[in-house]
Amino acid sequence: MEHIVIIGNGISGVTLARHIRKLSEKRITIISAESEYFFSRTALMYVYMGHMKFEHIQPYENWFWKKNRIELVNGFVEKVESDTKKLLLKDGASLSYDKLIVATGSKPNKFGWPGQDLKGVQGLYSKQDLEMLEKNAPNNKVCNRAVIVGGGLIGIEMAEMLRSREIPVTFLVREKSFWNGVLPAGESAMINEHILEHHIDLRLDTNLEKIIADDNGYAKAVVTDKGETIECNVVGLTAGVTPNIDFLKDSDIELGRGVKVNRFLETNIKDVYAIGDCAEQHEGIGSRRPIEAVWYTGRMMGEALAQTLCGNPMKYNPGHWFNSAKFLDVEYQTYGWVFSERSKKDTEQHFHWRHPVEKICITVAFNKDSHQFLGINTFGIRMRHEIFDQWLTENRDVDHVMTYLKDANFDPEFYRLHEDEIVAKYNADFNKNINPKKKSWKRIFSIA
Repeated sequence: MEHIVIIGNGISGVTLARHIRKLSEKRITIISAESEYFFSRTALMYVYMGHMKFEHIQPYENWFWKKNRIELVNGFVEKVESDTKKLLLKDGASLSYDKLIVATGSKPNKFGWPGQDLKGVQGLYSKQDLEMLEKNAPNNKVCNRAVIVGGGLIGIEMAEMLRSREIPVTFLVREKSFWNGVLPAGESAMINEHILEHHIDLRLDTNLEKIIADDNGYAKAVVTDKGETIECNVVGLTAGVTPNIDFLKDSDIELGRGVKVNRFLETNIKDVYAIGDCAEQHEGIGSRRPIEAVWYTGRMMGEALAQTLCGNPMKYNPGHWFNSAKFLDVEYQTYGWVFSERSKKDTEQHFHWRHPVEKICITVAFNKDSHQFLGINTFGIRMRHEIFDQWLTENRDVDHVMTYLKDANFDPEFYRLHEDEIVAKYNADFNKNINPKKKSWKRIFSIA
């Protein structure tokens, strides 16, 4: 019986295992040193905030694995011997495979800051990070202040977690506006305001210089490039992530920033594959980056590779870009491509609307010459994935999107709708006379 061994029990590896089992009777082993059972990494914050217990973020009951004949090994792989198809584990054990899949995910970035390895300095990625934060910052008596370094999604999540326990937070963001390498200026400015309204000490255009230790080897303060010393008990390093592939550096597997793979997720070594955050395409697909540390793309890679391993070769094809997140109280969705001012092309034009009072806004990107719709960002408005996916596939123009924008709204019942105001501003900005159509369930269901 062919033996499939998967290193890593995140969403990529577990999705792969589940789909292989649906399609075949192959022997499947998952190796992980992080946790005994798969859990939802994106829900770690809610455990700390008291909304859930850890067992609540495990999607499958503990009996699921045995019932589905998926073997679990709790261990750390130190070396891959691809010539003999053998894995060497830290505890001295070894394991043979017929096909190997590397699905080891990411680890928090460190940039050589003095003091970055002190006690009380941590990331927010793994189960161990959650346990460490619970120890380092159980309340505002033990942790008088935390400093978070890095202005991305993990940073804002960590700030929200700490504020839920009334721990003061200083947030160091090197950009002049929060996440302005990703978000257009209007959206970034709105999120700056939202962060400050939540009593988070946001320091823009500020870099970490070093972390100072106390007499016991714990962090006691940080020094910024503005010459300021900020006392703290916890330092959160959330300046992005990097593929977790250090154990492969002495192997024959081709590495870049991640494990190099082709569209079938194959490495340069026969019968060795990589999926998820640690996989790096030789060239990005469309406008996507070669490495995508995104939950849903990891799941898609697992589904595609399961087909290939079970005799139905399938390229990884993630389709149109989309994503969602939450900035404290504000929900964010994006479909297609809406680039920031820093990276957008000369042919990309934006239409921006913001509510005069609430933290609600949208930005629509389109080609200024052809008027082809390129993408949309929404904050505080929920949209239907299927509709935007079809509009992008059909290369609809921006006028069409504005005309039928009400079809795309997915806000709950009794929410106030804003499409009439949005289209009115679009008409005024671009000298148009579009009359938005009423929502049509017939049109919606024909797409869905």
